Order: sequence, then C-alpha cells, then structure tokens
Amino acid sequence: MRKFGLTTALAGAAFLSLAGMAAAETVRVTVAEYSSKTGPYFEEAAKAFEEANPDADIQIEVVPWDVLLQKLTTDISGGANADLSIIGTRWLIDFVEQGIAAPLDDYMSDEFKERFFPVFLEPSVMDGKTYGLPIAASARAMYYNKDLFEQAGVTEVPDTWEELAAAAEKISALGDDIAGFGLQGKEIETDVYFYYAFWAHGGELVEEDGTSGLDSEAAYKAAETYKSLIESGATQPGVTSYNREDVQNLFKQGKVGMMITAPFLSNQIKEEAPDLEYGVAAIPAGPDGDRGTYGVTDSIIMFENSENKDLAWKFLDMLFTTEWRAKFTEGEGFLPVNPEVAKQPAFADNADLKAFTGLLPDARFAPVIPGWEEIAAKTSDAIQTIYLGDADPKATLDAAAEDINGILGN
Repeated sequence: MRKFGLTTALAGAAFLSLAGMAAAETVRVTVAEYSSKTGPYFEEAAKAFEEANPDADIQIEVVPWDVLLQKLTTDISGGANADLSIIGTRWLIDFVEQGIAAPLDDYMSDEFKERFFPVFLEPSVMDGKTYGLPIAASARAMYYNKDLFEQAGVTEVPDTWEELAAAAEKISALGDDIAGFGLQGKEIETDVYFYYAFWAHGGELVEEDGTSGLDSEAAYKAAETYKSLIESGATQPGVTSYNREDVQNLFKQGKVGMMITAPFLSNQIKEEAPDLEYGVAAIPAGPDGDRGTYGVTDSIIMFENSENKDLAWKFLDMLFTTEWRAKFTEGEGFLPVNPEVAKQPAFADNADLKAFTGLLPDARFAPVIPGWEEIAAKTSDAIQTIYLGDADPKATLDAAAEDINGILGN
C-alpha cells in the first residue's frame, strides 16, 4: 500500500508539474546578433524575467544581422514569426503598411515615454502611433591609428576628403601590407560608406522632387573620390572582398590608418587590441564644409499576430529599465537612447562616445520610405561595380538612379 501511495503521489506531482508547464505563457523573441555578448545578455534578461514571473516562458532566438530580414520575411509568410523582434528601423514602414507591427501606445505611460531621448524614439512613430522602441542607437565616425600617423609623418587628423587622400597615400607608402584608408566594399552598409563622401559633396539620397540623388554631381564626385583612393593604392587591395567586420579586423591588427565605423569598435579594441593607440574624429568634410554621419536606430517591435501581447509588453518594460538598458548599451558599445543611462559614468566619462555624440547634429538617417532596402541594394551593386573598375562611374550611377526612380514610383 505504501508503494502504491508513493507511486500515486509521484504521478500526481508529475501531473501538477505538467499542468503548470502547460499553463505557462510563452513569449518568443527574435534577436539580432550584434556581438558575442548579445545572446548571453538576452538569455540573462529572460531568466531574470521568468524568476519574477514564474508562469512566463521567454524563448530567445539569436539571428545574424545579414540574414535577419530574410528570416523574418520567411517566418511572417508562414505565420511562424515570434512575438517580439529586433528590426532595422528603416524596415518599419513596410511592416506597418503590411499590418505586421502592432502599435504600442496603449501600453506606454508618460513615464515610459520619458525614458527615451525623443530623437531616437521619433523614427518609430508613424501617423501618430508608436510601432517600435529604440533598442540600439549608433552613429559613425572616423577611427585613426596614431602610431601609423606618426610613422608616416601625418601630423594632423584629416578634416577634408582631400586631406584624407593625402594622408592615406603617405600611410600606404609605409608598406608591409598597410593601407592608409580601410574601404568597405561588400555586404551591409556598403552603400552607407559611399554616402559619407556623397553627403560631403552636398548630395541628398532622395531629392526634393522625390527622385534619386545618385545621378547628381555630388554622386559623381563621391565615386571619383573613392575610385581615386583605390587606384592610388591608398586603400587595401580588393576592397569588394571586405565587409565591415573585415575592415575592422584590419584596423585592430594595426594594418589600416583610417576607417569609418560605429562606436562598438571601441569596445572591440579594448578587449582584443588593448595596446592599439587610436583616436576618433569626425568624418571628413567636402570642399564647402558639408559633412554627414550615418545615424542608425534599431527597434524592437511587437507583432500584430502575437497571442501574448500583455506578457510580451511586460518583458519589454523590463528591458527598458535603466539597469537593463545600461547593461546592454555598455556591453555592445552603443549610444545611450535613455537620458538616465547617459548620465552614468560609463557613458558620461567615455571620450570615444563623446566624439560620436558630438556628430549627432550632422546625422543623416536612412529615409523612412517603402522599398528602402531594395534601393540600398541597388546602390551597393552600383558602388561595387565602380570599385571593381568594370564600368564608367557616371553611367553606372545614372543607371542605378533610373532603377531607383522606378522603385520610388517616378
């Protein structure tokens, strides 16, 4: 009888355990992989949330950036998308127009809205409704290797593209596989690297009449700027074989004199190349003093078809408390999107971050227009063709502009 009673008790306990598991609400979160720290951070946050909410089951899926949009597109088409996902804010307009992203305003108190710098929250507001929260914010600046500058006799950090070209040639002349300027030529942000010189020459991605700016004098001059750098040997050879991470690795190895990238490189240098002497400066200006940095926000959205919106929001609310925002932002090397986080010493006393925040008045964001990813891809294809020397730059840009005008509906 005792044996039977024990068996019955164990069976009952197992049943109750299974019943408890069945009652747990699941929230699935698709996370873009920024670094090796991204997954552990979100897993830690999920564990903390589950401990405070025993009936919750937070499932984290980390996806590389280069395949994130395709992954989301496939999941959405099959009705298999998560409840929450990080996206590039530039994708948001398409998600909103297709009814994929859910508005968040009914969940957002005034106190919650005050957690953000308005400049970073505003890109996710469309037609008066908030569809995303800024999970990451960044800008771009020019990193330079102080030791290579000294060896090459470059005494001033270039402030114009003309000065950059002269300095890059001197640094490349050092030999030993050293490149004066690291130029990205493939994958994500290949188009953006082109925009730096394009904006410096006064260019606009979309003109006032709604047409592409690639068939403009600014675009032709930007193309000539980069083409000249390549042909003079001022860049690493075979630029179209290098993505952003490849060029960053060259910089960390002390093989590149200058490159343009995001704040997170500073964290990587401190961890992987702590002896590297480097500085951070503004992206060079054009002949009339124009310059621009690329401002970026990534957002986390809630899907309209989520069946656990209330619990998903509760998890978001925790992620956007000062404690969790500070941990994520510092770990990944992003700019703070929250005033309270920005006040903390790790950010307020960070010289590199100050250099980036000082560039925000010159920040340009990707246009919030339908089809932007296709437009960016067309631009990147044209730029790669020019870098390879396979076609006339003006003709290549004119053809790309014509294709883009078709996407824009012109």
